[in-house]
Amino acid sequence: MDEKWYYVDGGERKGPVDIQYINALIEKSALGDDDYVWKKGFENWMKIKNTPDFQPPEEESIAEMPGVIESGEVRLKTLTEAENSVFIKIGADRGGQEVEYGPYSLTVIQKLFEQHRINGKTFVFVRGMSDWMMLGEFADYAEIFEETPPPIKEEDRRKGHRKPFIARMYIESNKQVYVGVCRDISVGGMQVLVDHLPADIGQKISINVHPENTEYHFVASGQIVRLLDGGQGFSFRFIDLNDEAKEAIEKYLSNEQ
Repeated sequence: MDEKWYYVDGGERKGPVDIQYINALIEKSALGDDDYVWKKGFENWMKIKNTPDFQPPEEESIAEMPGVIESGEVRLKTLTEAENSVFIKIGADRGGQEVEYGPYSLTVIQKLFEQHRINGKTFVFVRGMSDWMMLGEFADYAEIFEETPPPIKEEDRRKGHRKPFIARMYIESNKQVYVGVCRDISVGGMQVLVDHLPADIGQKISINVHPENTEYHFVASGQIVRLLDGGQGFSFRFIDLNDEAKEAIEKYLSNEQ
């Protein structure tokens, strides 16, 4: 039998309801981290942020991401051929506008390189890294692409000053976490690059956007309005975006121009 939950809304106790109902209220921002919930077995009411039932799975640590970072050096070679986890940023290497693409497998990255669509100064991001870095800076560049890495100056690195805007997506009552890279973000919505998120147009999901600079961190609920070709992401429209999230987005946009 499902456990029954109670929650406080406007100073009044409400319930009993099932946990899916509570999760729906959280997704719609009708309940927040500091709101109280209770179920049989609790000694007292607990804030949602302190209740294990409503916490997302722990993020993998960098050390638990095999093949990406070894002994302080970032490597691509040990990624599996079919693993779509490499994002690229085109534009800074050619003096144009920066645009993010992916995620791709290492095999696709090699083909793009052979076709001269990317080069040693193309910015690359792999889950487990804290920032973009140039392809030529990877420890196994020469082994993978069979050429000497290009000389990279500090001013080349500064061209990619905008850190990846990382999104963690929680679906199916937070049972699984998907990690992607945001682009084209505004207070109305954004596009998210992620590998084959099992979601459909019209589906509502919660999303936790957490760049390395936590000043821009925010949580939002919204609706998927478009799926990208090849299962490489989706367009997402915010629903009832709160003031804190709007402020984080506006500050990010103004500071990263």
